[in-house]
Amino acid sequence: MRWERGGGRSRNVEDRRGERVGRGRRMRIPLPRGGLPMGGRKMSLGGVVLLLLLMFVMRNNPELFAGVDGPTRVQVPGGSGFPGVVPGPTTGPSSRSAGEDEAVEFVSFVIDDLNETWGRILPGYRETQLVLFRGAVRSGCGTAQSAMGPFYCPADRKVYIDLGFYHELRQRFGAPGDFAQAYVLAHEIGHHIQTLSGLEARFRQAQQRQPRQRNPIQVRMELQADCLAGVWGHSTAKRNILEPGDVEEAMHAAAAIGDDRIQEMSTGQVRPEAFTHGSSEQRMRWFSKGLESGDPNACDTFDG
Repeated sequence: MRWERGGGRSRNVEDRRGERVGRGRRMRIPLPRGGLPMGGRKMSLGGVVLLLLLMFVMRNNPELFAGVDGPTRVQVPGGSGFPGVVPGPTTGPSSRSAGEDEAVEFVSFVIDDLNETWGRILPGYRETQLVLFRGAVRSGCGTAQSAMGPFYCPADRKVYIDLGFYHELRQRFGAPGDFAQAYVLAHEIGHHIQTLSGLEARFRQAQQRQPRQRNPIQVRMELQADCLAGVWGHSTAKRNILEPGDVEEAMHAAAAIGDDRIQEMSTGQVRPEAFTHGSSEQRMRWFSKGLESGDPNACDTFDG
């Protein structure tokens, strides 16, 4: 990616790498009670998506969807992120090296660009913050470990990452490159967008009401975050921020952390019924869809 070093740290980056975290409550995702009633009857999941997203976006910018063929339906994951691909403590730098300082500048650039881009796409968008930590961190969703991987917490609307994850992504999963790293953050901002839309809580309700569909719903929500990451990627291409090979880096990262790839690496078996984020093929396909279209309307993973 084309970005200028020396830009310093973003005001939207909160550095907690020196914070010691003791025992606390485990990370949890608040799940609202109740069903999905509408007009005295139950709406389908797709119907809820259609109605709520239109209410959120059209209220702020009715002309946003001018020329789009048909209504928008967007789905939501909440309080989640990448699979727990790090089996134990991260193996990245344990001290604030010059390389890590550069990484902080890079994620500062990315989080600012993501916030600015979505602010242009979705009027009413509220910026999120990126929290840097090492080992463990207290979030609005509880105490989290680096082994969880990067995540978004809807309770405090912040993205969390141990920079050691990038070392793991590069060394263990063979997915190097700065745009691969940017894709990780863009995916988490996808969760933020879904939370702002008001859909995240409603899909958690749907998971409660349909426990047998919990994983399939989660997969579709995560794939949509990949698609929304692609929408941002489309914007970077239009602004000539991308360099040759960047798209391939992100696609390789999406493939590297597909559920099937991780399961096979961990257990030697692939169990689709246990997927939570989608297969390598699914993650690449939905990221590509957002990247090619540049349109959030293309990210309907429930009907696509």
